Amino acid sequence: MGEKPVILTAEGLKKLEEELEYLKSFKRGQVAERIKQAIDYGDISENSEYEDAKNEQAFVEGRIITLEKMLRNAKLIDDAAVETDKVTIGSRVLLRDLEDDSEFEYTIVGSAEADPSASKISNESPVGKALLGQPKGATVEIQVPMGKIKYEIVDINKKA
Repeated sequence: MGEKPVILTAEGLKKLEEELEYLKSFKRGQVAERIKQAIDYGDISENSEYEDAKNEQAFVEGRIITLEKMLRNAKLIDDAAVETDKVTIGSRVLLRDLEDDSEFEYTIVGSAEADPSASKISNESPVGKALLGQPKGATVEIQVPMGKIKYEIVDINKKA
């Protein structure tokens, strides 16, 4: 059975590739040097520097493996295929909260790229799932941990 595809925008793919390159070309060597220096301090059985450096090495190597797996399974969102008549992955969606009449915008992205603080929500989140496939003008009721929220889809655009 194949691995789950990692849905990415071109920007998200570039960020993951840059992080992987940084970890492999710089961070890995930096951690190896820390380990070497800690060993030079002597007895490693009670050496907190050595223990800390080994933990960092495990984290870096784990992240490299994770990034390589994500990139192997990457499925790039074709900006040209993003629709504006209904919400799809890659859509930029302007929503109106029907309770307080406030408006805000989200870009629907794959879970690997989700960053709510940058208004990028996952297609797998409750809001993302509820919006997918909906047309402009639709009212969507979404069950979230704090209860139900109602949004109107004001506009759908391609990513800026």
